[in-house]
Amino acid sequence: MRNGKIAMKLPEGVRLIGARICSEEDDVMLTTRLGKAIRFPAPDVRVFKGRESTGVRGIRLAEGDEVVSMAIIRHFEASSEERDAYLKMRRAVAGAPEEEVEPEEGEEVADAAFELGQARYVAMSEAEDLLLTVTETGAGKLSSSHDYPVRGRGGQGVAAMDRAMRGGPLVTLMPVEQDAQIMLATDAGQSIRVPVGDISFRSRGAGGVKVFSTAEGERVVSVALVAETGEEEEGTPIAPSSPPGSMTRRSTSEGATSQGGRTAPQAP
Repeated sequence: MRNGKIAMKLPEGVRLIGARICSEEDDVMLTTRLGKAIRFPAPDVRVFKGRESTGVRGIRLAEGDEVVSMAIIRHFEASSEERDAYLKMRRAVAGAPEEEVEPEEGEEVADAAFELGQARYVAMSEAEDLLLTVTETGAGKLSSSHDYPVRGRGGQGVAAMDRAMRGGPLVTLMPVEQDAQIMLATDAGQSIRVPVGDISFRSRGAGGVKVFSTAEGERVVSVALVAETGEEEEGTPIAPSSPPGSMTRRSTSEGATSQGGRTAPQAP
């Protein structure tokens, strides 16, 4: 057996939570256990000469919080008015309830009278990543990547779940496809396979719906995409195609620690 190579020099008490392949046209999204997420351009992370570097700050954590997942999503520039108008139309297409999300501190308030043109809606639809959020108690939801504003790295992020965190701490936030399937596993050894299309579309600041009914004291600890294997017998274990939140793109490789081709929806 061969020894691996050092991916990143870690200070004491810090663990590596992911490494992904990306390009300079992508964004990095970090999500924390206590429901915060930050999205910033991949080039904001400096390219270091060696694998033993300690890296730079991705998100500023509150006391007791930690990063639980890293995802790579497509970069797209849009104004707050465009994002707000698009999300209203997107929720109407998905049949989701109209939900008011409280502006984050320092966030620009969009003009409610702004109207998004058809061509811009199509462009935003084609650039959208569908994001799955899952909590330790088995609650989950789908949301749009346009619901997460692009900001500079090192900030506190925005809410990725309802402020009360009724579904418990977050396990992951990961890009998925509408026709994909996921597998959730708990610390008690239970697992369930769920079609992504069965999960409700909600705003980033809304709570999730029950995806997996866990027993008292039981926690969801892993969420993975499952491989397409054609016809399977019911109850047959299916190997995950990739770790939570993983996507393959191009060129530059990014890492993160615990600290720190879809179908476009039609316009209504």
